[in-house]
Amino acid sequence: MAGSSAVLSDTSTLSRLDRGLLKLETVFAFLSGLGAFALMMLAVVSVSGRNLFNEPLRGYVDWIETAMPLIAILGISYVQRQGGHIRMDIVVGKLRGRALWAAEWLTTFGILVLIVALVWGSWAHVDRSFDMTRPMWSRDSTIDIGLPLWPAKLIVPVAFTVMSLRLLLQLWGYTRALVMGLEHPVAVPLVQSVAEQAAEEAAHIQGHDD
Repeated sequence: MAGSSAVLSDTSTLSRLDRGLLKLETVFAFLSGLGAFALMMLAVVSVSGRNLFNEPLRGYVDWIETAMPLIAILGISYVQRQGGHIRMDIVVGKLRGRALWAAEWLTTFGILVLIVALVWGSWAHVDRSFDMTRPMWSRDSTIDIGLPLWPAKLIVPVAFTVMSLRLLLQLWGYTRALVMGLEHPVAVPLVQSVAEQAAEEAAHIQGHDD
């Protein structure tokens, strides 16, 4: 359902929490994009150094290695909030009403169980890597220039913890929709029709033109 969802808001506590968490998720998504831009600039420096001075950027592979969690994982909760993660809508897309919210609740709960397990496992990796008595507080480092790995490892449980909070809010939203029989619940991604997607994209393009 990537790019095909909308999230409604109102004055409820759930919606306020949703918008509050969105601010943090937006910052994380911005940092993720900034990391991708920084790696692009490093690539330019490395290629330019290789071609002009026969000296590529030292440790370029190490920087890529440590930046991967920043780029790939830090924005995961933002994408979940927007309903941007890819999934199969062949069955769920045909459901309506309480059947739809029940299916969404079950799948969201399954994701939450997985993410909580990943939080626990990734924190264990950070704990094994971090050591206040070692140089740069790290038991392990990259091979070429010796960058400490614990900062990159720390990004993973932090991002997954925020993801867990997002999933809890969505479970709350789906529960309300299921119990109250809501047609358009808040704080959860709602699948848009093709016409709604086209109208939103047209409004977005028109806004840039203005």
